[in-house]
Amino acid sequence: MKKYTYTEKKDTRSGFGDGLTELGRENENVVALCADLTGSLKMNAFEDENPDRFFQVGIAEANMISMAAGMTIGGKIPFTGTFANFSTSRVYDQIRQSVAYSGKNVKICASHAGLTLGEDGATHQVLEDIGMMKMLPGMTVINPCDYNQTKAATKAIADHVGPVYLRFGRPKVPVFMNEPFVIGKAISLQEGADVSIFATGHLVWEALQACEELAAEGIHANVINIHTIKPLDNKAILASAAKTKCIVTAEEHMINGGLGDSIAQVISQNNPMPIEYVGVNDTFGESATPDQLMEKYGLNAAAIVSAAKKSISRK
Repeated sequence: MKKYTYTEKKDTRSGFGDGLTELGRENENVVALCADLTGSLKMNAFEDENPDRFFQVGIAEANMISMAAGMTIGGKIPFTGTFANFSTSRVYDQIRQSVAYSGKNVKICASHAGLTLGEDGATHQVLEDIGMMKMLPGMTVINPCDYNQTKAATKAIADHVGPVYLRFGRPKVPVFMNEPFVIGKAISLQEGADVSIFATGHLVWEALQACEELAAEGIHANVINIHTIKPLDNKAILASAAKTKCIVTAEEHMINGGLGDSIAQVISQNNPMPIEYVGVNDTFGESATPDQLMEKYGLNAAAIVSAAKKSISRK
């Protein structure tokens, strides 16, 4: 079994900020718009280096999306930045009508997603955003797991033609991914024939920890990083499922509408088998530290281990 280690922890939003800064140096068509959260989105360096390509729109998220859609007509590649809740729920009409419906080349970049926003509480802890965005025709949805992968994803979506939703977060998490990033291509991190664990975002590291715990008990898991929720890597999912005959999905998102739903659809249409879901179950979050929330809502290695054993027992 491959051993994953890390020497530092970094927030995924910094991966976005650093990727955007590099894009600013490499592609003159890249522009950035922010809704009064430049520091929180780590967009400062891009603004400093490209003042003529940075637009601070203030607390006017709907206007930001509409402006970005218009900029694409002139060949620009706009990256919008605000919290995930404000990037989706607050501006869904503008995204649907002005971006998705007409296939505009807008990159909707959303920080502070999920429960790990912590003390800001339920009003900011969006847990429905992946579901909302993946339902939009033509929308690519990406949820990277660490600093390196977020930086790589930020740069990759600049070359992708079409609307993209890129989701990341505030907490500092282990930096461990070195594999190449390809939109829509899942990454197998551990090989095993007893259970498939499909994880996304912050839960990828937890899945790797769960894999180690399971291995100590003689259970060998195939851990796969699903960084792209849409388009989903059906081939990788079905290949793993055919080998293990049971599945666990893990995500910092509502079970309804998230990664688990997407994988269940693929499996039910091709090769039905037991699936267990690790995610938030039909509830809003609350104010607490990120670690406390992940523990309370069962978004950790222990929950994945339990779900894996249950899924195996249902074979």
